[in-house]
This record gives sequence, C-alpha cells and structure tokens, in this order.
Amino acid sequence: MVGTGSTDLVAQAFDAQRDRLRAVAHRMLGSHADAEDVVQEAWLRLSRQDAGSIENLAGWLTTVVGRISLDVLRSRRARPEASWDDRPADLVVLLDDAPAPDDDAVLADSVGLALLVVLESLRPGERLAFVLHDLFAVPFDEIGRILGKSTDATKMLASRARRKVRATERPARADRRQREVVDAFLAAARGGDFEGLLRVLDPGVRLTVDTPGGVFVTLGATKVATGAQLAAGAAARGRAVLVGGRPGVLSWHEDGTPLSVLAFTVAEGRITAITAVVDPAELARMNLPGPA
Repeated sequence: MVGTGSTDLVAQAFDAQRDRLRAVAHRMLGSHADAEDVVQEAWLRLSRQDAGSIENLAGWLTTVVGRISLDVLRSRRARPEASWDDRPADLVVLLDDAPAPDDDAVLADSVGLALLVVLESLRPGERLAFVLHDLFAVPFDEIGRILGKSTDATKMLASRARRKVRATERPARADRRQREVVDAFLAAARGGDFEGLLRVLDPGVRLTVDTPGGVFVTLGATKVATGAQLAAGAAARGRAVLVGGRPGVLSWHEDGTPLSVLAFTVAEGRITAITAVVDPAELARMNLPGPA
C-alpha cells in the first residue's frame, strides 16, 4: 500500500511508473504528444487522490491511463483527426521486388511502426483490450472494468484485434495476399468500379493524407471509395513498394521527382487503413528509391 507520507514520496512512486505508463499510452494513441498529455493527466488525478487508499499503485495508474486513453480514442472516432506521429518520412520504403533488408534494427523498426499503423485501424475497445492484455499483461477482468464489459466480452475484443494485428508479423515483405487486395483496390479505382472498391475496403477504413496544407483524415468505406481518384493516379504512374513493411505504391513526376507514396494496411482480406503522402517537403525527407 502506498503510504500517506509527503508529496515527494508520491511523486517518486509515480516517476518509477512514468516510462511504463507513457509506453501504454503511446501504444493506445500512437502519438507521443498525446501520450505525454495522458500521463500528465494521470499524475493530476493521483495528486488529488488519497494515496493511502491505493493498494496497488501500478494497477491503479494503468487503469487511469487506460480510461483516459479510451476517452481520447472515442473522441477521435467522433471527430477524426491525424494523431499517429511516427512520420511517414521515418518509414523504410523499399521496392517490393528488392531483396529484404538483413539489418535486424531496420526490421525491428518496421515491426514497431507497422504495429502502430495497424493499431490505428482498430476500434477503441479492441485497441484497449489488445494493448493492455497482449502487450502489458493486464488481466481481462481489469480491462473489462475499464470498458464496462464482461470478461468474456473483453476476451472476444482482444481476439478480434489480435487477428487484425497478425498482418504486421512479417513486415520485411508484404504477404502476397495483401498485395492482391491492394491490386484489386487500385484496379477498381482506375476503372471507377465503386462496388469493387467497397468489396476490398473495411467498413471502418481510415484514410490519412499528408498534404502541403496539413494532414487530413477520412473515415469509412463509402467516403474513402468516393475519393479514390488519388490511388488511381498513383497506380497508373507508380511501382509496388513496401512502406514500413506494408504494401504500397510509389509514383513519380515525369522529371523523376516523387509524386506520392501510398501505404495500405490489410487485415482479414480487407484494407483497414491507407496512408498517402503527397506533400513534396515530406517526400523529400523520405529516402525513396528512384524510378526504373
């Protein structure tokens, strides 16, 4: 039990948990800035709490961080905005027919970034259940109390999330089935086949477009399919690449300068997230292969 001593002792106990709490919040939210805000809010709530009444400080803080993060995720669903702040320029981009990298550090970075991307495609409850249980070993009954669900229902959420996350397990080379899904999307976009687009898009698909005017987010298969002309243009002028381990398309202007990078997250045979970079400044920062 945490003692009722000085504020300094409580602060020290909190600081001992800070790195772990930041890691939990970052996996939940995909944003270092948002994670810092969540951890700071957790500290404010702890400072208003009678520390002597907390039997398990680590568990109490994890619950608080989980609840705050869940509120942030639900708010994003209601008011979509770009939050994933591992910038596209930091991703490893390789031609899909190039040899896979041997550098373990490069592969490890791709795993981490690809996981963050696929987590963005999960619904808030799925993401909380997966992150807290599979990554931080929080028991399902505790997660269920955060979600207001039974233990069995929470296990089902985690299982559903786990199936989607498995798409990131081999980031060095896109699974051929994932590439086929992406190719089907691009073919439908080129042909103006709206129904074909809907067949390969997850109903909750998230499109993030990095433009000179800012980052814009679109949610939902109907809206993403309606705006699929960008993908059609890229497919006509581009080559297959891997972006942080995900199947993608890199296209160039006629003078050989990069035009756009598209990256797709595919889970259970459908596209759950698309990241598009068309900002010339961002493209210039990326270590991109040149046209053939």
